[in-house]
Amino acid sequence: MKYLCCIALLLIASVSFAQITFEGVVRDSLNNPLELANVIAINKATSGLESYGITNGEGKFKLELGKNGSYEIQISYVGLKTLKETLSTAESDITKDYILQAENALDEVELVYEMPVTVKGDTLIYNADSFQNGTERKLEDVLEKLPGVEINEEGQIEVEGKVVNKLMVNGKDFFDGDTKLATKNIPSKAVDKIQVLRNYSEVGQLSGVTNNQDNVAMNIKLKEGKENFWFGNVTAGGGAAPNNELYLLQPKLFYYSPEYSLNFIGDLNNTGEVALTRRDIRNFGGGFRAPSRSSGTNINLGDNSLNFLTSQGNALEIENKLATGNFSYSPSSTLDLSGFLIYNSGRILSKRTSLIQYTDADLGIPDEATEESSRERSDQGLLKLSASYQPNVSNQMDYDILARVSNDRQNQNLFSSVIGNTRQLDEVTPYSINQNLNYYYTLDEDNIFAFEAQHLLKNEDPFYNAVLVNDPNGADAFDTTADALGLDTSLNNYDLGQNRRIKSNQLDAKLDYYHILNTKSNINFTLGTILSRQDFDSNIFQFLADGSEFDPTPTFNAGRATNDVTYNFSDVYLGVHYRFKTGIFTITPGFSLHAYGNKNTQFGETYKDNFFRFLPDFETRLQLKKNESLTLRYEMRNQFTDVTRLAEGLVLNNFSSIQFGEPELQNALSHNVSLFYRSFNLFNYTNIFARAAYSSNIDQIRSLTNFENVIRTSTFFNSNFADENVNVFGRVQRTFGKIRATLNASFNYSKINQFIQGRQSLNEGFTQTYTPGIRTNYKIAPNVSFRYRYSVTNNNQGGRETKFVTNAPSINFDAYIWKSVTLRSDYTYTNQDLGNGESQSFQNWDATLSYRKDRNAKWEYEIKATNLLDIDSQVRNNANNLSVFASETFIQPRFVTFRFVYTL
Repeated sequence: MKYLCCIALLLIASVSFAQITFEGVVRDSLNNPLELANVIAINKATSGLESYGITNGEGKFKLELGKNGSYEIQISYVGLKTLKETLSTAESDITKDYILQAENALDEVELVYEMPVTVKGDTLIYNADSFQNGTERKLEDVLEKLPGVEINEEGQIEVEGKVVNKLMVNGKDFFDGDTKLATKNIPSKAVDKIQVLRNYSEVGQLSGVTNNQDNVAMNIKLKEGKENFWFGNVTAGGGAAPNNELYLLQPKLFYYSPEYSLNFIGDLNNTGEVALTRRDIRNFGGGFRAPSRSSGTNINLGDNSLNFLTSQGNALEIENKLATGNFSYSPSSTLDLSGFLIYNSGRILSKRTSLIQYTDADLGIPDEATEESSRERSDQGLLKLSASYQPNVSNQMDYDILARVSNDRQNQNLFSSVIGNTRQLDEVTPYSINQNLNYYYTLDEDNIFAFEAQHLLKNEDPFYNAVLVNDPNGADAFDTTADALGLDTSLNNYDLGQNRRIKSNQLDAKLDYYHILNTKSNINFTLGTILSRQDFDSNIFQFLADGSEFDPTPTFNAGRATNDVTYNFSDVYLGVHYRFKTGIFTITPGFSLHAYGNKNTQFGETYKDNFFRFLPDFETRLQLKKNESLTLRYEMRNQFTDVTRLAEGLVLNNFSSIQFGEPELQNALSHNVSLFYRSFNLFNYTNIFARAAYSSNIDQIRSLTNFENVIRTSTFFNSNFADENVNVFGRVQRTFGKIRATLNASFNYSKINQFIQGRQSLNEGFTQTYTPGIRTNYKIAPNVSFRYRYSVTNNNQGGRETKFVTNAPSINFDAYIWKSVTLRSDYTYTNQDLGNGESQSFQNWDATLSYRKDRNAKWEYEIKATNLLDIDSQVRNNANNLSVFASETFIQPRFVTFRFVYTL
């Protein structure tokens, strides 16, 4: 790996030194410098685009050209005549200025080479063909080559450091704006333009009165000929694996017309290629149809879905089925209808070993070695329908309904060096229905009204069962806990069960009034409410030898093993925000005044808490230049917990984690400060993004935890000790001709107060990660992308200090050979130093070789190999506020599949 990286860097360096700099100034006929003029150089030998640039505020441009070459220079500016000339280079840099003349409407319009990147107001437009060399297959292959655009580890698109929340195709939502489905399925050859819409507002009426700088959308413009008929591709393939036969079928079909669009994406495989993970499904349904401003109140309804042992892309066996359909229809110019249906099914076999060391050796908690194996099944369905009605510019009404249902099951076998053998079963079949209704009305040019309401209905019914071996003649680690729970200890097994049901019903509605005072200021009044109700029932029982159920009575917690809780929450608030511009500043101070009401009823008692709270917030944005800004934001938030932490009866998170709540828990208050800087410079191709965030949590809800061996029992309280978190992220990206260098750096510091065995201790964690990278983007020559991730994690957990160091170099190679063969390869080496002289490492190497007669061929033939080195497992080391753990997860063996791709 070391020699391969050195060769790649030497190749990149040798090519970069074979260039000269061509720079100058572009002015108009009055000698005024022209900003955002386009300057391109076309290689006359190849007729291809060699370099491009955009002038800055002083009219300056800079291009990197090859030595001893001949180029056609084209300089263009809206409203002025395009200038063309031939330029020959030698061994030295060239400086030359240009003057553009007014365009004569009678002159013949000449076609000029299309700019790779253009700027029109808040819209950044990339010409897709300018960044493709023939190895691309999907949209993500193109996006990764665009300056200022990244695809992060979660598969999300980031532009100028901000996550793209909405993606459209020809102006129509693609699966409700989901970016991951788009990047991995839209064919690259269908893409003409990629439009980045900064400061995007879903509601045009509010674009001038709200701060939208965090909103980034992306619109994919299709090439001519991709409308009014189906396009896409179908992939089919198979292969052999050590234990089974491999199969794969992936149809991806798209239809677009001015009136409607239809999309279908299917995936059936057992090769571990997961189109959407369970997490992706849970997070689906975004877009920007959400309240325009946070009220300052956060209420947690909890998440009682299954905590699966592994991710869908990291297991021994993976079977995946996906069927998705998306439509949009505009029956008239005033009405837009859209929706999608998703069915996702996964079957997983996983295995993992771990060594767990608890925080403080003085507490007497033994270290624990575990071996886990699990069979997981997940079936998920989503249905969303949306309507937007805009009869005129003064009225707009939006309605969405999103329904979710799933059926999840996990069978787990666990061996613990402390507990012994355990079998566990988790099942849950939850559903939820979420509705949004938004109405926007412009009374006149100075007065705007906005009504936004959301209603959520959610039902969760998790079932848990654990079977532990019990030796009546010996001393088992679970015996003390079994006695405390009131179990029958005379049986050979402890067969525990628990039923839970959590019903949530929440309404969040608000009315906004915006009054425009003048061209630079407006004031916003908000009247809103949050009404929530949660019902929680649970009971713990033991299966006896004859199959009957025994209801135990614990010897602690007043003998309460069941729950029957009703929790009502209300928030009525009034908010005021004043927004004004002065010079380069946009300042938005504001506050909200809340009247809170809490009530929970359980075991014949009612607990109430009614109070008022004043929550200020503040935002200032400095627009330093057109493409450079700095934003400072402060917000105070009130955080409320969910019903399960208020419930006094026992709850089994699992057999080794038992909790009971505190009905008189109070809310937690947090101070949140963030700073964001962005600079997108097309003159010298330097992009800088940085963000820093600090939060301090007061009266944070913390757990009081006691251990019996490795079995913990927890309850909750409001801590008087403040918890803090600091997060800093920065990215610097610079393009030198065909080479792009990037440096990502992140820092995270957290301070958490923990309470174990009656002792308070401070848990401090600091993680720093540096990721330099360099990649080429040649039209003809092979391209190489090299990254190196270096991460250090330090944890001070009371009586134990740990340090993990990760080194992970990776290289990506792609080549388009003989205009018909594509070779792509990805290799990563990961080494983790445990800080005690020991280290662990693993490697990932995948490769693809494909053949198509030419870029327009209908058929493509592909060989794809994953885990070429046949690595058995991957290692991971980490720490939380209770323990430090090292784990080894076993993965799929080497797979080689043969595939056929037919392009419509």
